Amino acid sequence: MADTVQNIPLLKVKGLQAWYGESHILHGVGFEIGRGELVTLLGRNGAGKTTTLKSVMGIVEKRTGSVTFENRETISQPSDAIARQGLAYCPEERGIFSSLNVEENLLLPPVVRPGGMSLAEIYQLFPNLQERRRSQGTKLSGGEQQMLAIGRILRTGASLLLLDEPTEGLAPVIVQRIGEIIRQLKARGFTILLVEQNFRFAATVADRHYIMEDGHVVDVMTADDVTRSMDKLQAYLGV
Repeated sequence: MADTVQNIPLLKVKGLQAWYGESHILHGVGFEIGRGELVTLLGRNGAGKTTTLKSVMGIVEKRTGSVTFENRETISQPSDAIARQGLAYCPEERGIFSSLNVEENLLLPPVVRPGGMSLAEIYQLFPNLQERRRSQGTKLSGGEQQMLAIGRILRTGASLLLLDEPTEGLAPVIVQRIGEIIRQLKARGFTILLVEQNFRFAATVADRHYIMEDGHVVDVMTADDVTRSMDKLQAYLGV
C-alpha cells in the first residue's frame, strides 16, 4: 500500500482546457510531477505555459479537465482553496508591493500549512534580502526582486512551487544564482514546476521537460534526452 501511495504523482494534469474570455488557450494539456521533482514547461511565447500555471493555481476563471494534487481533484476549487492545500505561485511580474519593505513583503502571505521556512531560514538562503530588509521592495535590483518573490512563498508551507520565468531579464551572474537557489530548494524537498524561456538554464536544473506548442504538450524529455536531442529542442523553441 505504501508503495502505491508513493507512486501517485504529487500533481497530475489531464485534459486541461482554459479560456481567456472567448479565446481558447489550452487544448487538453496533460503532464504529471512526482514528489520532489523539478519539471519545466518549455515552449515559444504564446504556447500556453503561463496559462497552464495559472490554471493549475485556479487563477484562470474558465477551465475544464482534471488537476489533482496529492490525489485530490482541484479543478472546481477557487485559488485560495488550492493555495491552502500546499501550492504556491510566483508570477513572472513578481508582484512586489511598493508600499512595503522587504521584510513586510516576506511576512505578507499567510501560512497555509505547517512546514514552511522561517524568516531566518529565508534570510540564510537570500543574504541579500537580509541586508536590504528595510528597503522598499521596488527599490531592489531585478535579481533581488526575483529573490524576494521566491522567498515570499517559502513561508507559506507550500510543497509545490509554481515559478514563472524566474530568470527573465536578469544578468547571467544573477541567473546562475537563481539556479543555485532553485537547486537548494529541490534539495530541501520542494517540488517545483518551472516555466522557462531560457532552455539552457532549464537544462541545468530540471529532471524532465514538457514541450508546449499552441496550448498542447507535444513532447517530453528527460535531462539526459536534452543533450541527445538538442536539434529537436531548438526546432521546437525556434532558437
